[in-house]
Amino acid sequence: MLKVRPAAAAAVLVCLGLVPGCASPADGSGHDSGSGAATSTAPVPSRARSGAPTAPPDHEPVSYKPSWPDTTVRTARGHRVNTCVPKDLRNKATTLTTSDGVRLSALVLGDGPDGVLLDHEQGYSICSFVDIGRQLAERGYHVVIPEYRNHGASEELAENEHIDRDARAGLAELRRVGAKRVLLAGASCGGTTAAVAGGDTPLRVVGLLMMSSPARCGPGVDGVAAVQKLSVPTLLVASPGDMQGNVAKEAREVYAASAAREKELVIRKGERHGTDMIKREGASGAALQDQVIKFVVDSYAAAR
Repeated sequence: MLKVRPAAAAAVLVCLGLVPGCASPADGSGHDSGSGAATSTAPVPSRARSGAPTAPPDHEPVSYKPSWPDTTVRTARGHRVNTCVPKDLRNKATTLTTSDGVRLSALVLGDGPDGVLLDHEQGYSICSFVDIGRQLAERGYHVVIPEYRNHGASEELAENEHIDRDARAGLAELRRVGAKRVLLAGASCGGTTAAVAGGDTPLRVVGLLMMSSPARCGPGVDGVAAVQKLSVPTLLVASPGDMQGNVAKEAREVYAASAAREKELVIRKGERHGTDMIKREGASGAALQDQVIKFVVDSYAAAR
């Protein structure tokens, strides 16, 4: 596993026209079942919650056409949620509305002022980050996981543009439910959109995690420009064989452009994409999940 640190920063590389976020889950279904998730063994202590304010009322359920109706159910409250979400977490589902009126299914886990936004890959589902989200919530963080437009239980549209607005809706929800700070995290285009949306959030950004994230994800979603504005601790992770090496090349471009003083680029073995590096790599995946959770904890510790 190659680790690149600021002292050995790579030169900015030219974008190779990578098709962003188009990798499919390893089961080939296009729907991420959430099975085979790595189990974290990180000895990270829980943080005590103290004086957490009463949560505001939930959003009212609304009617819309889900993207994957065969894997969508309604909660007792009437919100749509992906069946990949474990039954004990489905009551944490809500419905977000983006700035352009798109309805998104989302999970809101935990509570408190320290938030984490987890944005999944294109072609995957909300369950890419459910296991990590649950663990972070148990450690005292306020986690929002939106399911992107044209995915899972979120609204189906004729086009798939403006996905950065889905990340912004997740950040708006974190702020609405009481978060004051946020760590931005995502896989593939989820990481790119998290970085872009974090550039103008009123929340204080404390860190950035991008896993297999391309430099750009369509018009207006420029990860290179975004990281030039974010000086927070940054962790980039990619596999050298992912999309014939193009993902790792773009991760190096993002790394080189990053304004962060504390940044790390981890090039792992293999060719897994996004959260598959965690969920489908056994002990190696569990170690990466531990690293991700530790990165969140350390980023918040440094922000105090």
